[in-house]
Amino acid sequence: MSEAKKPVRKSRKAEQRAETMEQIYDAAEELFSQHGLHGVTLKDVAKQVGVHHTLLNYYFDDKKALFDAVFARRAVVTSERRMKALDEYEASCGGKPTVEGALHAFLDTDLDTYTHGGEGWRNYAKLGAQVSNTPAWGADLMDQHFDPVVLRLIGLLKKALPHCAEEDIFWGYHFVTGALMLSLARTGRIDKLSGGICRSDDFGAVKQRLAKFMAAGFHSICGEA
Repeated sequence: MSEAKKPVRKSRKAEQRAETMEQIYDAAEELFSQHGLHGVTLKDVAKQVGVHHTLLNYYFDDKKALFDAVFARRAVVTSERRMKALDEYEASCGGKPTVEGALHAFLDTDLDTYTHGGEGWRNYAKLGAQVSNTPAWGADLMDQHFDPVVLRLIGLLKKALPHCAEEDIFWGYHFVTGALMLSLARTGRIDKLSGGICRSDDFGAVKQRLAKFMAAGFHSICGEA
């Protein structure tokens, strides 16, 4: 009998490289979320990590390449989580999805991630809000990473509203994502307007209200009770 193969262990050098890359991504994510793509340099990121900027030049052609890598790191996670939530919701609803149920599956999973995922995920939330409002190149990133899960939601909404005009379904989603991205940006404006009654970092309060509010909007524009 041949000996069982021993599991391949990463070399210490590979582990150190992986740790350094995570530090680079975390630092870049924080800086980009605060200052945007054009307000950050590779030297800024290197300084925050405590490495020489030539290391970043070795791994990334330019800061846009770093930005794209930072964005992709968590985009795949949130997209997969929402896709799974939508699949599980459809399986549980007996072929009769509701607008609010579909929106809860799509929105709540994301909001839970930002609530419980730590400051890194909250920085990513702000980054996503920036990307979604940057026509020059942000739309391409959103298309690349999120079209499948968005179209999955659209499909459920069409089933829930079979008599609704297709254009109204898409406009409804447009309004949903606009409200979500404004909430993720955490601008602090609602804090000031409400005199502190509402807090822009209270994703739990957003989760409690957003799906229900938007479901009512879908029913209104689709002319259904």
